[in-house]
Amino acid sequence: MKEQACKSASARSDAERKDLIGKCGPDAQGPAEGELNPAEQSVGQSAEKIPAKKKRGKAYFSASLIAKLAMFAALAYVVTFLEFPVFPAAPFLQLDFSGVFVLLAGFMYGPVAALVVSGVKECLSLIDTSTGGVGEIANFLITFSFVIVPTAVYRRKKGIKTVAVTLAVGCILQIGAGLLTNRFINFPLYMGAGAAAQFAVLWWYIILFNLIKGVAVSLVTVLLYKRISWLLNKF
Repeated sequence: MKEQACKSASARSDAERKDLIGKCGPDAQGPAEGELNPAEQSVGQSAEKIPAKKKRGKAYFSASLIAKLAMFAALAYVVTFLEFPVFPAAPFLQLDFSGVFVLLAGFMYGPVAALVVSGVKECLSLIDTSTGGVGEIANFLITFSFVIVPTAVYRRKKGIKTVAVTLAVGCILQIGAGLLTNRFINFPLYMGAGAAAQFAVLWWYIILFNLIKGVAVSLVTVLLYKRISWLLNKF
């Protein structure tokens, strides 16, 4: 009797299920054996996405980026050997184009990259420096003031207008940093008690020098940027 009742209930259940499918369509049928229901599928998909996100979160300083920044730093260091004085009355103001490679690195990879290139270049300059590191510290501070605004803004908003405006701001900041570092670092350490008097005579040379340097480095950087970035993007 029990077996007949079970068979009858099973048959009735199958008939009801078929009737429900006929009325509501195949979607009314529950998941097949071994198949996950929608809630379980959603949980599974979420779990699958977690490793994918971890894969996408790469470290900033990849091996490729480190190699490129090392190249920029080496080029910036080599270019310092081509420096030349702009004003005979102030021969200590030597113009070079090492800032071009610092700016290029910053425009391509961000302000952190620019500061790394500048820092490494100044460290390399310590090998044959005659300033005991004082000039290198001053140069780093001046370069930092020049590149930080253009490279930081360019990461968020690109375009030639943005580049022109931010480089102009960078030139102004460089002039200010040049005056401060020479007044409070270079002149006191090199000229001793006569630092204030010498600065009062030469301060306008410092302004003109940093203006000329900022404009020259900016123009060369703009001319080279597209060509260099296109080449490096191939590697």
